[in-house]
Amino acid sequence: METISQLFESISIFRLEELPFVVIALVLAFTVHEFAHAYVAYKFGDTTAKDQGRLTLNPIQHLDPIGTILILVAGFGWARPVPVNRSRFKNPRLAGVLVSVAGPLSNFLIAFIAFGIFYFFVGVTGVSGIPPFVIDLLQMIVELNVLLFVFNLLPFPPLDGYRIIEDLSPNHVRAKLSQYEQYGILLFLILVITPLDEYTIWPFLQVGMNATSQAFSIIFTTIFSIFS
Repeated sequence: METISQLFESISIFRLEELPFVVIALVLAFTVHEFAHAYVAYKFGDTTAKDQGRLTLNPIQHLDPIGTILILVAGFGWARPVPVNRSRFKNPRLAGVLVSVAGPLSNFLIAFIAFGIFYFFVGVTGVSGIPPFVIDLLQMIVELNVLLFVFNLLPFPPLDGYRIIEDLSPNHVRAKLSQYEQYGILLFLILVITPLDEYTIWPFLQVGMNATSQAFSIIFTTIFSIFS
């Protein structure tokens, strides 16, 4: 078993004992994220995702095998993007922004709820009264969903943050963005898969993750101080 553990940890950014919690957290995060896109698009009149069986919380419909494996190994991966036909929206700009926001917002809400459950358990029973695996699972759910929330708001194609900027931009700006989108994707991949991420993307992620976690802590500390 020690050999298997060492082999896994030599190719992955996670420890072997973390793997069950990582898998559960990722399946939850990816599934709800893509479902949120599909659901909001459907509510605004686009049935494309529903017609393709994506308006579901079934993880099989949303997980991409290669993207899931890569995130376990390299810390960078993806789910199957939900198809969206913006021409079906009655108000394409507003609907487009809300569809794009829905994904990251769903990860924010998952992290918020998991953080609240953890805070409640600690406040009521103390850390010693919580099974260690529950603590590990809740922490992993919070960490990965906060990471996905911040990461997906980065203004690079094909992330949701870029789509939000695209939908908010005037037509002439959108035309320019579309013209250079392929180069933006290439730049994004270079920044993510090379050591450059330590000096570009990762510092922004750290700031965003720390700010989000601090906001959670302040909110729940305030809530529990009021009701305690």
